[in-house]
Amino acid sequence: MQPLKVGIVMDPIDKIKPYKDSSFAMLLEAQRRGHQLYYMQPEDLFLDDAQPFASVSELKVWDRPQSDATSQYFGFGATSRCALGSLDIILIRQDPPFTNDYLYCTQMLELAEAQGTLVVNKPQSLRDCNEKLFASWFPQCIPPTLVAASAERIKHFISTHQDTILKPLDAMGGASIFRVRQDDPNINVIIETMTDHGHHAIMAQRYLPEIAQGDKRILLINGHPVAYALARIPAEGETRGNIAAGGRGVGQPLTDRDRWLCQQIAPTLQRKGLHFVGLDVIGDYITEINVTSPTCIRELDAQFDLNIAGQLFDHLQTIRNAQQCH
Repeated sequence: MQPLKVGIVMDPIDKIKPYKDSSFAMLLEAQRRGHQLYYMQPEDLFLDDAQPFASVSELKVWDRPQSDATSQYFGFGATSRCALGSLDIILIRQDPPFTNDYLYCTQMLELAEAQGTLVVNKPQSLRDCNEKLFASWFPQCIPPTLVAASAERIKHFISTHQDTILKPLDAMGGASIFRVRQDDPNINVIIETMTDHGHHAIMAQRYLPEIAQGDKRILLINGHPVAYALARIPAEGETRGNIAAGGRGVGQPLTDRDRWLCQQIAPTLQRKGLHFVGLDVIGDYITEINVTSPTCIRELDAQFDLNIAGQLFDHLQTIRNAQQCH
């Protein structure tokens, strides 16, 4: 296998926690395989005479133990103007929210894709598959759910289900998520604030008490699940299991129900070029399908001696080889 040119579009690398960052795990694996790494932030992309370019920096990475917080874990080499179509693979790992700038980034990367670069995940599918709304394509897999801007409809949903979760459609990491019961005196102000007085749709889902056993993150590569999930257990007094909200991650084997849920969505993921996806499962239900920058690679690798980024690059290199043969 010839070394590949692997670009990554991500948030500032100097701000990550490398011991738990999935993008960093991908970089380590690509470097281990002898591939050349090229780092860029979204604002480094540009079009010149309708051709996609970026100002990229050559990148080296080093794995450091969590206890060694002072050691350098990355280094930049030369910075240059790079035609994005000259790269073999581009990983787009920018975190939400999905803003207009994110949209423009996917459109520029789609031009690189048209020139033969493998962009992961597929730019059109990143635009099409909102991480909250995408699960609605699989109604057999989700809890009772409402998406609406109308306070009247949202309050009726809360009245029907008594105990609900309200969440914005564009956030991540458990940000701005509320658990609301029918008798909550703050219902009106919560709905007004979240919907901007009825101008923006939000999601309401029936509260799932199984959250106490964890909000499971299942990672899928080309629709095939990794054998273990990371159950993110909420901190005491919390209703959110997200690690970013203070939850703790406990690995566990997939259940039969987990595998069934994965089977329901796998053909769609494969058709849409969603090569690396994070499925959020509470109890028996999918609550979100994360397609932008799914995480939990490093936690699962550490607990079960896995190499999830290795599985991902096996898949991506197979695709790239097939492209080059044609």
